[in-house]
Amino acid sequence: MHRWLIPSCGDMRTVRRRIQENQEEPRPRRPTTPRLRKTSSEPVMLAVPKDVAEFMAMSVYGHLRIFTYEQLRQATCDFSPDRIIGEGGFGVVYKGFVGEAHVAVKKLNPDGIQGDREWLTEVSCLGRYSHPNLVELIGCCCEDDHRLLVYEYMSKGSLENHLFRRACSLSWTTRLKIALDVARGLAFLHGAERPIIYRDFKTSNILLDADFKAKLSDFGLAKEGPEGGKTHVSTRVMGTYGYAAPEYMATGHLTAMSDVYGFGVVLLEMLVGRRALEPCRSGRAGNLVDWARPILIRTKKLDKIVDARMERLGAYSARALERVARLAYDCLSQNPKVRPSMARVVHVLEAALALKPEPKEEGDAGDASPAR
Repeated sequence: MHRWLIPSCGDMRTVRRRIQENQEEPRPRRPTTPRLRKTSSEPVMLAVPKDVAEFMAMSVYGHLRIFTYEQLRQATCDFSPDRIIGEGGFGVVYKGFVGEAHVAVKKLNPDGIQGDREWLTEVSCLGRYSHPNLVELIGCCCEDDHRLLVYEYMSKGSLENHLFRRACSLSWTTRLKIALDVARGLAFLHGAERPIIYRDFKTSNILLDADFKAKLSDFGLAKEGPEGGKTHVSTRVMGTYGYAAPEYMATGHLTAMSDVYGFGVVLLEMLVGRRALEPCRSGRAGNLVDWARPILIRTKKLDKIVDARMERLGAYSARALERVARLAYDCLSQNPKVRPSMARVVHVLEAALALKPEPKEEGDAGDASPAR
């Protein structure tokens, strides 16, 4: 899977821990007001600093720890190849230790496609806003030409690394909880008076902690949504093939519904267990949406496309499957106006998660299909 114009920033396998400093300087106390804790309609502005100097002068980022390059070099054993846990267009992500706590250190490649603008965008999003389903940014380094970001460590890595393994162990319930977690994260971003559009929703940007709680990472492409009476933001087409909304690819018109489409692609991947784009024998990439979307509303044929590995991990509700399949179908509509809001997506997933498997009817024991 490839991002165009600006490639993926890679996977950051990070778990939320408070850092206990072994150094003499005390860590600055975090303010209690600037960070948002829930989805709201309060006006929140991304306001990306124009350069590093402006960023350093902005007090709103005062709760972030500013690391020196030497501190992060030591934390990662001189950026040892043995500490690499991810790699992408941004550069390389390393596992590190600050005091006794695990962290993930993302280091910008000075020769890569991304630069200061994307680095500042990520700091602006994760440095200002806090939510249980957004990965926590602990601090950063902008010393000389070095640009690094320090995150909480998510021990289970990315959803991509689990979902597409041959021996995937993600049950229906786990997948549904992951979908609900990231839906809540997107709903939070979209819930502002001027929404924050994530713009690169995909499995490699969904990170999992030790309990498989999911969080969004990699905010380098995030963009403020339209304001006033405007219907969209016009911008360069940036994102990842297979996940970007068709109207955005065709026109460059960006809205929150662009994120909803990307969410629909990931939800479909979790239902089917296949990548959005897969090479076929002809050498061309097969499009999962084109193949599977028409079947999502044909309940009698759902069994033919649902990931069989889920069925081996336990029974689940047929009604829940049908509701989630219909939700994916709606999110993947070619018409952005009929896609559901992320708030609606959260509601549907919560209802589906509450449904229990239906009891078996007599005679089902001999059925070749596992009960749901």
